[in-house]
Amino acid sequence: MTEYLITFNDEWVREHTAEELREKGTAARAVLEEMQAADVLIFTNGGLDRSTAVCSVVAEDGKPVFTDGPYVETKEHLGGFCVVEVPDDEAARYWAGRLATVLDWPQEVHRFRGPGHVRRTGSGEK
Repeated sequence: MTEYLITFNDEWVREHTAEELREKGTAARAVLEEMQAADVLIFTNGGLDRSTAVCSVVAEDGKPVFTDGPYVETKEHLGGFCVVEVPDDEAARYWAGRLATVLDWPQEVHRFRGPGHVRRTGSGEK
């Protein structure tokens, strides 16, 4: 099984009313529930937008230098994502297509090069 990142760029999404966003959220949650039922969803955590940017960091002389918000010259930013584990590109394309259809905005599919690192169990859990 291979892990894939399905993502969209916030710049690709037209402005929506609050009602339209609620409808899109309901439709997207239904697809995520399908992913869970198919046991392919690894992780998702809602949308991201400019308001969620905490900081940017660059290395200068071997030390981190932090600035508030997104990198000033960035024109595009991640709008939302999910990570799935499926047998092949075709399956990843299927799920991205489901999201693109219900949300009516483009999705990109990226294949991870290999297995990632898993959070150690018990960390942060109460």
